Amino acid sequence: MVAEMNSEKPILVGVIGGSGLYKLDMEVVTTVNPETPWGFPSSPITIAALPSGIQIAFLARHGVNHSITPTEVPARANIAALKSLGVQVIVAFSAVGSLREEIAPGDFVIPNSIIDRTKGIRPSTYFQDIGIVAHAMFGDAFDNELLAFIKPLVKKVLDEHPEGQVKMHSEKTVVCMEGPQFSTRAESEMYRTWGGDIINMSVLPEAKLAREAEISEVVKTLHKNASTAKLITVSILDHLHEAIASQSLKLRAKGNMEYSVITKKEAWPVESKKKLSYILPEYFSN
Repeated sequence: MVAEMNSEKPILVGVIGGSGLYKLDMEVVTTVNPETPWGFPSSPITIAALPSGIQIAFLARHGVNHSITPTEVPARANIAALKSLGVQVIVAFSAVGSLREEIAPGDFVIPNSIIDRTKGIRPSTYFQDIGIVAHAMFGDAFDNELLAFIKPLVKKVLDEHPEGQVKMHSEKTVVCMEGPQFSTRAESEMYRTWGGDIINMSVLPEAKLAREAEISEVVKTLHKNASTAKLITVSILDHLHEAIASQSLKLRAKGNMEYSVITKKEAWPVESKKKLSYILPEYFSN
């Protein structure tokens, strides 16, 4: 039996699944495929219900059949589509490679920083070729308050994993490279000297765009075992939704863009203003 979409409680939490995590073991309510000013998202967004009845939004980053390369992911449309549903927090999963011996296959990592090694060919801002300039703060790549909230919840699930305790790492740096080829051994050694701990191809520009859309994001990375990711997701989303709904969790991203726009209002092109109102109605709707 398919549940009905709950119009009384907004969808506050979005989940982006990467390699190996294409769907969640939850009750499907419906699917939506909003067309944003930046096109359609990677996949239709599944609205799913937790056992508690709380509904979340799930999006497959690389498409339901993993047909989209990291470079080709329509990240602007993905973030904008989730924002249009009311999402305030994104929990993003991705598969990674380890640059450290202590981070083993099967471990979970919650990074707090990013080194950008993409080649500038992925659109990484909503403020591009529109006549409006904005500079979002990105010193802390992920929401620190959200990280602090998530970490003990994840650790508890991993410590009680039915197949045995799973090790968790936090306060690590993820290197985001272009791909689709993996890095050379020499490059990996260079990233280690830079302070990189893990490496993937998907965390950017996703995190930058989430910041511009005033959505808080936390990324959980895994080497294998998507079933563990599903277990964690189902276990923590109730707590996360309630913390946001009750405003007991103060999200850093909210209000982040208020003073980031440099261009004077009277110079904003009408069409650009309309476009940006899709993700930032508080500033561009009037």
